[in-house]
Amino acid sequence: MDTLKKEERCTIEDIYALPDGERAELIDGKIYYMAPPGWTHQKISRRLHQAIANYIDSREGACEVLAAPFAVFLSNDNTNYVEPDLSVICDPSKLDEKGCHGAPDWIIEIVSPSSKQRDYMIKLFKYRTAGVREYWIVDPEKQRVMVYGFENDTFEQYDFGEDIPVGIYEDFSIKVEM
Repeated sequence: MDTLKKEERCTIEDIYALPDGERAELIDGKIYYMAPPGWTHQKISRRLHQAIANYIDSREGACEVLAAPFAVFLSNDNTNYVEPDLSVICDPSKLDEKGCHGAPDWIIEIVSPSSKQRDYMIKLFKYRTAGVREYWIVDPEKQRVMVYGFENDTFEQYDFGEDIPVGIYEDFSIKVEM
């Protein structure tokens, strides 16, 4: 008689036990190892972070924009831990020295070859069900940005260089460029 082997479920403790310098995310108990980001990825991340931080600062806003590596504990459990490329958190009570506890308001993921499936499918579902208000997938290879407005159930696509309205703010748009 064959018995099915039960897949091992990992926990946040397994993430913290990784060797120094090794990065991974944990989604529903499964570890996804992360390759170091490339130069294009970092350049896009820096520009987006700077534009968002400048916008928030110019309005003396309460939101924080934080770049990876920064821990986001999406659920109140020990089987989900992600490090989005950029997280915008508008509820300061979610933040402490360990990271963000609960869903950020806005998450931006910059796709790399090793993260495609995770960003386009696994994280899309996870972020939506966790309560993220807005999710952007920035794809340097396609030079396209997919914008998911989970609050209003919207989806838009933009090419690099186009003004992209930010759903969580009424008067803010960004151009993504390489």
